[in-house]
Amino acid sequence: MSDRSEARGRFREELRACLHVERWVDEVADAAPFASLDELLAAASAAATPLSPAEIDEALAAHPRIGEKPAGDGAAARFSRAEQRSADADDAALAAAIAAGNRGYEDRFGRVFLIRAAGRSRSEILAELTRRLELDDASELAVVGEQLREIALLRLERLYADAPMPIGAAA
Repeated sequence: MSDRSEARGRFREELRACLHVERWVDEVADAAPFASLDELLAAASAAATPLSPAEIDEALAAHPRIGEKPAGDGAAARFSRAEQRSADADDAALAAAIAAGNRGYEDRFGRVFLIRAAGRSRSEILAELTRRLELDDASELAVVGEQLREIALLRLERLYADAPMPIGAAA
């Protein structure tokens, strides 16, 4: 395997850890190289707007439940562990309420609850979970797509904030 081919594969895996939607990975990788982080973020956001219901399902399959420890040691699991850290992460009552909310959400919508957890406390997550349980299906699906896009962009920023330019040059 050539260095260019390896670099392209690595770039695609890094993208997939940010948003596990193959069409999105293809579009962003095919647009590389990016002269700046802002250019990458703009392309990534455009490619994720909107995500189809099937793509949302594809992406959610790679996300752990809020409040549960992500399995494995891949990039996506490391991102999830870091994103779910909060000052109130060890509050047993909050953990139980979120677990109950997760079950209610899954019963109501048929998928895992997803939220951009980075920068939010468990209390804030629980309040948003409670609020979103009241949404109709179409409104909630739109919110999930927005949250997936926010998560992807935050992960890309973490990955490439200090990367040499152009980003994805060998892709």
